[in-house]
Amino acid sequence: MASSSHRRRQQPKPDRDFEWRPVRGPLVAVAAVAVVALAVTLVVAFRPGSAAGAAGQDRAVAASASAPGSTADPAAPASPKPSTASPKPSASTRTTPSASASATPSATPAKRTASGAARASSATTTAPAAGRIRPGTTYQGVATSYDVGNGDGACSYGPTSDVMTAAMNTADYETAKACGAYVSVRAASGAAITVRITNECPAPCTAGQLDLSRQAFAKLAPLSAGRITITWSLLSPATSDTVSIRYKTGSTQYWCGIQAIGHRNPLARLEVRTSGGWLALARTDYNYFLSEQGTGCGAEIRLTDIYGEQLTVPALAVRPDVVQRTGVQFARH
Repeated sequence: MASSSHRRRQQPKPDRDFEWRPVRGPLVAVAAVAVVALAVTLVVAFRPGSAAGAAGQDRAVAASASAPGSTADPAAPASPKPSTASPKPSASTRTTPSASASATPSATPAKRTASGAARASSATTTAPAAGRIRPGTTYQGVATSYDVGNGDGACSYGPTSDVMTAAMNTADYETAKACGAYVSVRAASGAAITVRITNECPAPCTAGQLDLSRQAFAKLAPLSAGRITITWSLLSPATSDTVSIRYKTGSTQYWCGIQAIGHRNPLARLEVRTSGGWLALARTDYNYFLSEQGTGCGAEIRLTDIYGEQLTVPALAVRPDVVQRTGVQFARH
């Protein structure tokens, strides 16, 4: 039923030419019977719960809604309100993300990937295989000194008369990757020297620290200073030496350790030739590359420096603890 707020449809006005006159006699009786029958029919038709009553109500609602300016009947069932509860995931919800959900997260990784590639490209321009010690970078730290004895150290180069050497802190030593590197060291006073890394300085040496030979330290400051502030950077020096190869004591065709000596630039990788191609050997902290099963022992050797340059050394006999010259050297940078 329409509420009072809804406008009711106007009843048609009586025809002006029609004049009603009372009818008497049999017509009155017939009319009375018809009225009673109509009333009974209407009562049955619109009884609550009957199909006809429901259809009549639907037609009434439709008629009310189609009337000009009409609004929905409050008595009619209202459209269900959206639920505020979280819906249970359906198969489509679990497997098909919405466009808006997938667009946002994918944009950030793309940017990250692009910026990461740019940084990598910039770094690999000068030293694609560099580790912690990179060309063109100045490091800050402190210098201390120690007695180098016969010149041997963790890099296993053996005794030497060269006293312009240093031990690198463990962090920058990086499992012997710093071995053989030449670094320029400068003190706050302006004094500067060049040393070669032949040893490792364990804790309490900290990142950035160099433990210089006493002879090298004395060129920067009096030994009595004990500890001084320094800056240092990687060098690619001029040299007339060529790279040499040494097989470790105990090496055979079934097991061997291989070491490169005298390389101008830090060595990034050592590989041996096998029937399946080049095989990279694992580096130890005492600066030998090991072939545990003897693969490639006595075969060709390929050396790669931190700049990505590669040198191929012809096959050498497995002669333990013998330094064998190769005649090749990395380019200067």
